[in-house]
Amino acid sequence: MPFVNFGAQEDQGFELVESPDMIAIRTRSNRSVRGVGPVPPSAAAEVNDSNLVASFPDASVEVYRVPERSISLDERKRRLRSFPDVQFAGSVLVRPNTQEPVLYTENLYIRFREDLASEDCEVVIREAGLTVKEKLGFATNAYFAAAPDDTGQQVFAIAQTLLQRDDVIYCHPELIQRRSFKQIFSEQWHLKPTTIGGVKLNSSHANVEAALAIAQGDGITIAIIDDGVDIDHPEFLSSGKVVAPRDVTLSIDDPRPKDTFPNRRFGENHGTACAGVACANGIDRASGVAPQAKLMPIRLVSGLGSVQEANAFKWAADNGADVISCSWGPRDGDWFDPTDSLHNEVFPLPASTKDAIDYAITNGRGGKGCIICWAAGNGNESIDNDRYASYEKVIAVAACNDRSKRSVYSDFGESVWCSFPSNDFGHIPFNHPIPLTNGIWTTDRLGQFGYNPGQSEFGSLDGRYANDFGGTSSACPGAAGVVALMLSVNPELRWNQVKDILKRSCDRIDPQGGQYDADGHSQFYGYGRLNAETAVKLAKDTITPLTIVNKLLNRPIPDLGTIEASVDCSETIPIEKIAIYVKIEHTFIGDLIITVIPPASSGMSEVVLHNRQGGSRDNIDRLYDVSNTPGLDSYSGKNCNGSWTVRVDDKAARDTGTLMQIGLHLSLPKT
Repeated sequence: MPFVNFGAQEDQGFELVESPDMIAIRTRSNRSVRGVGPVPPSAAAEVNDSNLVASFPDASVEVYRVPERSISLDERKRRLRSFPDVQFAGSVLVRPNTQEPVLYTENLYIRFREDLASEDCEVVIREAGLTVKEKLGFATNAYFAAAPDDTGQQVFAIAQTLLQRDDVIYCHPELIQRRSFKQIFSEQWHLKPTTIGGVKLNSSHANVEAALAIAQGDGITIAIIDDGVDIDHPEFLSSGKVVAPRDVTLSIDDPRPKDTFPNRRFGENHGTACAGVACANGIDRASGVAPQAKLMPIRLVSGLGSVQEANAFKWAADNGADVISCSWGPRDGDWFDPTDSLHNEVFPLPASTKDAIDYAITNGRGGKGCIICWAAGNGNESIDNDRYASYEKVIAVAACNDRSKRSVYSDFGESVWCSFPSNDFGHIPFNHPIPLTNGIWTTDRLGQFGYNPGQSEFGSLDGRYANDFGGTSSACPGAAGVVALMLSVNPELRWNQVKDILKRSCDRIDPQGGQYDADGHSQFYGYGRLNAETAVKLAKDTITPLTIVNKLLNRPIPDLGTIEASVDCSETIPIEKIAIYVKIEHTFIGDLIITVIPPASSGMSEVVLHNRQGGSRDNIDRLYDVSNTPGLDSYSGKNCNGSWTVRVDDKAARDTGTLMQIGLHLSLPKT
């Protein structure tokens, strides 16, 4: 059986098995094998008795479950291959416990040790019989490589062989699986006290209206990674609203939805609704949580685990995103069916995606880190089985309802960080009351598409707004909007500071049912429901006096040599935190070790800031602090007056560079 390891050698992998009754079909025309319109193609006869299990438009692949009949599965494949438009008809791999189909390409993600030269990495790739398709920029020595055509399932063995090498950190085939949007389908009760249908909803909102009196998100950019955003919607048309749009699936700059048929539930409508919750301008009847924030729409319809998924995070970080909102992930079990096997399926985070997320957190916002919000999931199951939403560096957002209780479908667990208002369902067996509202009022895709076909029961009569958006899909961009408000009053906050402030900004709702522990954490609500006003005020108050000492140098770094430069600090009171700024121009930063040396009289130890990471990347322009260099925490609370030295050691021949600038950033106690 094919074996996959999304992590390092020592991490637990998983097996895939071949389905006895599924068949995968790829057409040359990129159309359904059943065709479109009143006249089906002749190949349709081979699947007319079959059920379409999954469709992967980016790979032009459909997966069908075929019934038992007189001809074998192999014979059916042979017949399909005889049709001119059928490029491939073959077996389907599935996850054993759930029978969820998994496509594999003949491509691999490979990441080598950081101290290897690029030429050495590429020799290993060639010797394995692979070719380099792309050198990926979100991690050092990371490659997207291709096996020869018709390698087939042998690609799994190639990956395992490479992973056993001492110079390889990660290696896994590119697997493509169905992405699930964390969505479940009145006016904006989630933002402020509201009366709907004669019912006052005074305590079920996130206190956003009060926060907007302080900040509206000016100067902050929210990236929505989703199935496309209708950027022609009036709520997104203001000058400068949309920045750096991208379709990473098609590698073009048009992020609009691309499907060509109206489908209320399953068309590419999701991203437009999410964008509206986060940052709609509020010109008509829909205000986003951060209406003055900019929108970076990134269309991603590629399967879960694809290299395009990783590239979406790099695009966001490289093009100025401050906040990234992801309302998607692995499929959940049906929330109303406790016997669904998907509830217990652990879904790992591919190394390629993890590395790209780490890149955004390490390099985004000039080194302060992008803040990434993730929908917890809608399966009424443990979030900790979903290694996307439960990754420790993201903010997992659960859903609560218009009665200040948990939405019946919302995932739960130790990784839930906070909750935000969304829709809900009544359910008698679960003793869950019918909600008071339809869901969240937000922007909808224009024209014949969208969730609202232009009927008042679904939103506005003009079809521009839908009234029943929901799930943790809606809760996540709501939280992202709150983060944008926080950053607009304090853009210097680092990603981990934002996460901590959100923890302290939550209202503890449902105190009995929430089962809060001694630390104030609930597996259902995280630390509670976000209070936007509290978050903005805490962010504003977090600003501490800052002393910055910079020195311009422009001094050459000798090849295989050492250079030192110092800045003097005159502060005599103990500091709260210290950060070291280093700017170097160099053609191979993997050659370098950078060390900070405190004043000789202080008794404090040296701390290594950079230890040959980065491989062949050019240049360093970074602020090192406790969020990315934990060793600097040893200086907190110490007297720091005296001369601070930065030492740069070049440990390999050939490449050279220049130490351009160093700086000392001291956070002082508030008086």
